[in-house]
This record gives sequence, C-alpha cells and structure tokens, in this order.
Amino acid sequence: MDTEDFDWEFEHPIDSLPTSFDGQEVDPDEDEEQEEVADPYKDDESKDDEAIQRECLKAFASIDYIMESGVFKDLKRYFQAGGTPEQVVLLLSENYTAVAQTVNLFAEWLIFTGVNPTEVQQMVEDHLKALIIKHFDPKKADSIFSEEGGTPAWLEIMIQHRTWRSLFYKLAEAHPDCLMLNFTIKLISDAGYQGEIGNVSTACHEIEVFTKVLQTTINKLLEGGEDAVIKHLPEFSKMVCHGEHTYLYAQMLMHLLAKDKDGGSIIRRLYQEVQNAGKNKGEGVTQISLALSSAAAYPKACQALLSMICREALNTADITVLFKLYMGPDPPPVELIRIPQLMELFKQTLFKPGANVNPEHRNKYTYLLAYAASVHETFKKDKRITLNKDELKPTCQAIDKVYNICSCDQKVGSELTAELTAFYQCIRYPVVALGVLYWVDKTVLDPAYFQRITDHTPLHLIVLDEVVNCHPLIHGKVLELLIRLFEDPYPQLDVLVQMELKKTILDRMVHLLSKGFVVLVVQYIAKCVDDSDTDMSLIRHFVTEVLDMIAPPYTSEFVQLFLPIIENQDITGTLRNEDGKDPVSNFIVHCKTNFIMMT
Repeated sequence: MDTEDFDWEFEHPIDSLPTSFDGQEVDPDEDEEQEEVADPYKDDESKDDEAIQRECLKAFASIDYIMESGVFKDLKRYFQAGGTPEQVVLLLSENYTAVAQTVNLFAEWLIFTGVNPTEVQQMVEDHLKALIIKHFDPKKADSIFSEEGGTPAWLEIMIQHRTWRSLFYKLAEAHPDCLMLNFTIKLISDAGYQGEIGNVSTACHEIEVFTKVLQTTINKLLEGGEDAVIKHLPEFSKMVCHGEHTYLYAQMLMHLLAKDKDGGSIIRRLYQEVQNAGKNKGEGVTQISLALSSAAAYPKACQALLSMICREALNTADITVLFKLYMGPDPPPVELIRIPQLMELFKQTLFKPGANVNPEHRNKYTYLLAYAASVHETFKKDKRITLNKDELKPTCQAIDKVYNICSCDQKVGSELTAELTAFYQCIRYPVVALGVLYWVDKTVLDPAYFQRITDHTPLHLIVLDEVVNCHPLIHGKVLELLIRLFEDPYPQLDVLVQMELKKTILDRMVHLLSKGFVVLVVQYIAKCVDDSDTDMSLIRHFVTEVLDMIAPPYTSEFVQLFLPIIENQDITGTLRNEDGKDPVSNFIVHCKTNFIMMT
C-alpha cells in the first residue's frame, strides 16, 4: 500500500512553523513585498562589500538556514555585494539537515504502520512544544518586533490554534517580562480567547486583558452554578490575588456588583472566597476588605478587627468593643464582621474539641458570630433601610447548645447518643453545620480516636450524614474530610479493623453521592483505581453500594467516569453471573446501548 493512499496532513505542519523565533518560511515574492514595508538592513550602506559577504556567509553556514525566512533577504544582500553563487549553494546544501522534512517523513511512516494521524500530530506538537520551552530565549523573541516591523504573520496564525496558545501561556508564566509574550497574550485576548488565560500572570499586567478575563470568568461562574465555582474558583482566586493592584481592582468591581439583586449573592460569595484565598498575602488584603466594607466610618470596630486578624486570635477586649457596637441602636454594617478570616477565628474558638471560652464573655462571642451569620440588611444609596434580626436569637441558641457539646471533649461513642437530637436541631443552621464539621474533623483526626471507638459506625461520622442532608454547599468540605480519613494508613489499628473503617468511610461517600454530589465522588474513586494504591475489595464495596442505589437514566458525564470502573475485571469480575443477569452486567449493557459513542 502506498502512503499516498492516506489523505492526511497536520493542522499546522512542522515545516510551516518557524524553526526559531526569529523567522518563518515565506515565499520569495512575499519577501519582496515585506521588504518594502520594513528594511532591517538599511545600515548596509555603512558597510563595505566584504563585510556584508562575511556576515551573509556566516548566516548561510548555520544549520538549516535555507528554512529561515531571512534567507531571501540575505541572498539579495550577498549578491548585491558581489558574492558568487557557488559558495552560497555549497554552504546552504552542506548545512541542510532537513529536520522539519524528516519529522514529516517519520510521521508518514507512523501513519503507514497504522498509528492514528491525530496521535501522530499530538506527538509531534508535544515534542516541539517541549523543545521551544527548553530553548526559548526572551531576548531573541523580543527582537522579532524590531526585525519584522510589526506583528509577524505566523504569530497571528499560531494563536488560532489551542495547542500553540497553551504554549504561549506556559512561556508567559516562565518569562513574565518578555515583551513579545506580553503582546501575544494581548493578541490572544483580543482574538476572543480571554476565557483561557485566567491563570496566566501576564494577564495581570495589562488592564485591558485583565478586565476581559475578569469579565469572562465571572460570567462563567455565574452561568455555571456550583460546579463551575468548584472548578474555576482556584484559578480565578490566583489571578485576582496576583498583586495588590489586581486584588483591589477586582474586589472593588465585585463589591459593586454584589449590590445588584440579580446574581448579587453569588458575586458576594466570590468576593468572600477570593478574600479568603488572599488572607496569606499580608495585611493589605484585610485593610482593603475593611475599606470596601465602610470601616472608615467605624474606627473603633476597624481597630478591633485589625488587631484580632493580624494576631490570628480572638481576644476578650476587642470582642467586647464589637459586641457593644452591634448591640447598639445603630450598629455597623454586618458586612464588617463577615470577613472570612474573622469567621474562621470564631469557628476555631467556639467549635474546637475542648473549647474553653470565659463563661462571663461567651455570650458576646456567640452573639457576634450569630449576628454575622443571620442578620440581613438592605441599603439604598448607602443608607440602611432595613435590618432584619429574626434569626439572630435562635442562631445564638443553636451555637450555644453545640458549644456545650463540643467543649466536652471527654464524650465519645455512645456517650454522645443522647446529644444527637440537639445536634440535628442545631445543624440546620449553616454556621453551626460548619462548626460541627470543624469539630468532627479535629476529633476524628486524633490518632487515638478510632482506638477508643467500639461502634461499627462512629457517631461523629453519622453526624456528617446529617450535615450532608441539610447543606449542599458544604458537600465539598465533607468530601475533603472523608478523603483525608480514607487515605490515612491507621498504623495503630489491626488490618481487618482498618478495612472495616474504610468501608464505613466509603459509605459516607456513597451517601454524599445519593444527595447529588456525584461527579467529584466518582472522580476520586476513579483516581484511586488509576493510582492502584487502594485495595480492590474497597472499590468493589463502593461499586456494589452505588449499583444498589442508582437507576437509569444516567448522565453521559457519570457514565464516562463510572463505566471504566465497572468494566474493570479485577473490581467487578466476582460480581458478574454467567447468564449476564446481575447489576454489573445490566449497567454495562444499558451504557453500551444508550451511549454508543463511548464504546
């Protein structure tokens, strides 16, 4: 079979790309036209013919120079200076190694042997990207603009392809001061691909690019719901927290957008998530947040907040100052005490196992946390028109009840059973649920905890199920805790006890899945299978529990994640019957029938 039978070519063949960042293969006629626009050799008039010939011959002696765009310019200069054709032909031919053409030849051979053309193209592109990243020279790249006299045509072609855009993103991260890369990122943004560059620090140096990326990302987060927030928030936070200027600019915009009735609550959440992500950037983050919260009008509150946040600890004196202000007839805006760092300090103080807050002042702590979590107010033209405290008292009582339970760190196992009713009543308050989750986290991660437990399912893990039942927005935090528990080696426990405990933890993951948190749970189990570091009997237990619970129709995303696990013979081989009438076979048949594109 002849290779001509294959109708293939690369989307951007190797010999059509520049072999270095200072040139590209061009047509001689096009070269004549470009020379009229910008003549990089206008200083030849000051050189004698011998100097020009030596300069050109040195270029002709370099490897594969015949593939460079400058070859036609240098040929013209050489002959105008009186050079002889024989020496040119000899140098160009002897130094022609045909790197690009050889790559294309090898690619044709691979396709001839049966390799998919797309895979071949991917291999070539990945290798070329690796070489460019390894040998990239910012100074040579910046010289492109002085030599070309404008945007090179090949650069505009490259940014039309995702492969090469991703290359520029990596280069821009590695060389933030390169003018050529900064300009390329702006070109990419202007071409409409700003949604891809949210994690490129170079975008933070250009106000136009940053604004477009910020707008695109916020729209993506608004339209995509909770899944989009989970997926894109880390990159978004990294971009916003790149520097003080980006943080201030982005937070100011989001602060203003959060006042809008349509989508304002989601923007406010993004604002606080970014604020929380930037807490390790220094005091400037807190000061900016306080300034946006109108803290200047309340200097006493501002001073108390800064004192506690900078020390990373609550203290009675500053809490008393805030308590008096928020107990007054005209309290400061509630947003002032909704700073994530402050809320985290309240959680660590009131919900840690064995918490010990001075009884004389504890009501001040619980009041301020309840106020921040439950009070709702509305403003019109920066003037407060409503202040709703309907949920303040019950929230205070719920926090106080749970504090009394969490502070008794000697209670374990069945001793806590009597407290379940109170727990379940209080967990419906989101702030309490977060506190309980923190308490469970600190309790069960104690190495001695599971040695003291005799129950099949520890009560602390049962409490997590109730948190999952009441609060979908906390599902991700619950999964993070379960993953840490599942991956703990538990060297202090017997092997059989370890296996039973991990099955219990998997049951909690199955419960999470049953409450709609499907994709991330199954993704984690798939990762465990791929890493081959988890006992297959545990994966088999998870699969059995899930199959007993689910029924068609399934989403394509779920099938893509779960079907490879089900088809793994090491996992489900013992769960199948010869007649094919079992849950595993039924699931596989259903997927093969209804998701043909995946077979």
